[in-house]
Parts: sequence; C-alpha cells; structure tokens
Amino acid sequence: MCGRYLIISSPEAIQRFFQYPERPNFPARYNVAPTQPIPIVRLAEGRRQFVLVRWGLIPAWVKDPRDFSLLINARGQSVNDKPAFRYAMKRRRCLIPADGFYEWKDESGRKRPYVVRPRDGSPIAFAGLWESWMGPNGEEMETAAIITTEASRDVAHIHDRMPVIVPPDAFDFWLDPHVDAETATALIVPAPAGLLEAYEVSTAVNRVANDSPVLLDPALAQAEAAHEGTAAKLAKKPKKDDRQASLF
Repeated sequence: MCGRYLIISSPEAIQRFFQYPERPNFPARYNVAPTQPIPIVRLAEGRRQFVLVRWGLIPAWVKDPRDFSLLINARGQSVNDKPAFRYAMKRRRCLIPADGFYEWKDESGRKRPYVVRPRDGSPIAFAGLWESWMGPNGEEMETAAIITTEASRDVAHIHDRMPVIVPPDAFDFWLDPHVDAETATALIVPAPAGLLEAYEVSTAVNRVANDSPVLLDPALAQAEAAHEGTAAKLAKKPKKDDRQASLF
C-alpha cells in the first residue's frame, strides 16, 4: 500500500523528466496524502498533459462518492478484473510524478515510518489510473489511484508492497490507450534492485499537517539532536546555592 508520498523536485525538473508542454508552478510537497490534489501526466489528443486531480479514484458509475470507499491504490494483480479499475486500465492510464514514498514497518504492533527514495535523487513515475466522475447536477471531479505490486528487494524488509515505478523509456507504452490492458500489465512489476534506498524517519510524518524538509531527516539523527538539546539545557541549568539554602 502507498498512503503517503513526496514530490519535491522543481517544476522545471519535473517538466523535463515527463516532457509535457505545460509549465505549471507548484511548491515542494513532503507529505502528500489521500484526498489532496495531486499532479498526473496523461495522454490528451495524442500528447502528454499535466493536470491536477484528487487522490482517491471514483469510478464513473458511482452515484454518491460519500457512500464509496476511498480507492487510493489499485492492486496490480487484479487491476484488469476489478470493476472499479477495469475501464481506467483500458483507457485512462497515467503517470504520477513523485520523488519517493513513505511506508510503515510493523514491529510488534508499533509502526515505524520509512522514506523510500531513488538513490540518484531523480524524480520517478508511479503507474496510475485516472477517472472522471460526473454528479447529478453536472459537477465533475477527476480522480486517480496509484497501482501497487510486490515489494522489490530494497523495500521488502519494510513492507510487502510498493507503488509500480514506470521507467522513462516505457512512458509512451504505458500511456498509449491503443496498448491493450493485458499487454500493459507487463510493466506491473517490482522496481529493479538497487534503484531505491530506504531509511527510518520521524513519526512526524504521521500527521498530515506536517509538510517540510524535516520529515526527510533520518530518525536517528533527530533522536540524537533531541538528546543533545536536552543535554545542553541541563548544562545551562543554574546550580543550587547551598550557602543560601542553609540560611533558611
């Protein structure tokens, strides 16, 4: 499962990586969460298009989104079978720009967050699906989900699943609606070993409101900084004056 991710490369770097004509300006986001607007790259009239959609796919046949479970991920193994994803897999595949994602390691009931990022610091593309939902009063909402697969060797010690990462030379293949869904599933595989690095971070990432570069600091470094701060405060604490105390 992928429930949080980050997109921190500059707009110019993302535009160069995905080769879309638009030149949007957007801030770095260190803690992207479900229901928030996210950028996707899709094919529109034969060319790549950058657009913002809501994270949490709503199929076109849903009558009331309030009664429908949030679909932030689509399991790659069943993406061609599930009614919620079947049509999008055929006609509405997309790329989701990212610079990494967070995953939680469960250790005896305690969940410890890790950030997973490309070793070379470059952007990556998650395989995604998008949909357009039309309400009874004409309101329209575009939404998306991230496709997941079995974890690669770099991630398996943390969690058993991860987002599908589409290599740049397969962008056109994934986006092309003329490539049938069954054929496109060839890309639904774990990332190559060695592509990613992972390390533990602070539980501050658990809170959606936290969105800053500090979230990427290693947990050990944060713990050491906190310990040093406490030690410094204790060192500055004034000593008790025993002579004065003896007067009372």
